[in-house]
Amino acid sequence: MKIAVTYEDGQVFQHFGHTEQFKIYTVEDGRVVSGQVTGSDGSGHEALADLLHEMGIDVLICGGIGGGAQEALEAAGIELCAGASGSADEAVEAYLRGELVNTGANCDHHDAEHGGEESSCGGSCGEEGGCRGCHPKATVVGKNVGKTCRVHYRGTFNDGTQFDSSYDRGEPLEFVCGAGMMILGFDAAVADMDVGQTVQIHLTPFEAYGERDPRAVIRVNIAELPGSERLAPGEQVYLQTANGQPFKVRVESVADGVITFDANHEMAGRELNFTIELLEIRES
Repeated sequence: MKIAVTYEDGQVFQHFGHTEQFKIYTVEDGRVVSGQVTGSDGSGHEALADLLHEMGIDVLICGGIGGGAQEALEAAGIELCAGASGSADEAVEAYLRGELVNTGANCDHHDAEHGGEESSCGGSCGEEGGCRGCHPKATVVGKNVGKTCRVHYRGTFNDGTQFDSSYDRGEPLEFVCGAGMMILGFDAAVADMDVGQTVQIHLTPFEAYGERDPRAVIRVNIAELPGSERLAPGEQVYLQTANGQPFKVRVESVADGVITFDANHEMAGRELNFTIELLEIRES
């Protein structure tokens, strides 16, 4: 069996149609016997699906992928396991153990300027970091996965500035661990904690709200959006995908008959630090 993983710096690359590398794993008797990184040698969904077919790939593991790419892979006879994140090697091992769940097509993009399908979903993340669209939920492993956890936490930037604190609000945060309700690094930290334990973690943008995506900056002629001339920089509004799904954007500028929206999460590109205290665990 041959497994291909969209690849960048040891991690599962999150956009199938834009991956520049694959790591190809050869599997025998349920074990990885070799792994090799190769260039994608092309771009676009159909070209990549054809390339994988020519390489004799049986399974593709990736992060975000659209419906068109899924259909191209199906036509090529390649099994899809989308929604992976984190270490590419660990994703393959999880697949071989039967622990990697395929989310299917999970990118539904709509370019408000050109009417296309390749702009980023950007700000479709929930209030507490639950992420949809092209930032798929990763597989989180640990004894607390699937259980309801209550925690107190404090979040700071690298300069020590506090951006959030449940202690200050006087109300713990409750969530189901591993259900995608939290950002990846927060979920992963709580997954193996014990009640009464306090940990301090540092998260890279990948483990938090992702890097800023320039494709998530959307420019639209004001004449095409009646009422948009009244918007001011800094305001938050909702646009819609081609399928009518709303997503939040921030007004970046209004000038020369064009309004510019930024669909990146406001925390995108930031390194974050958390102090987390686990108060309670119970079965969901």
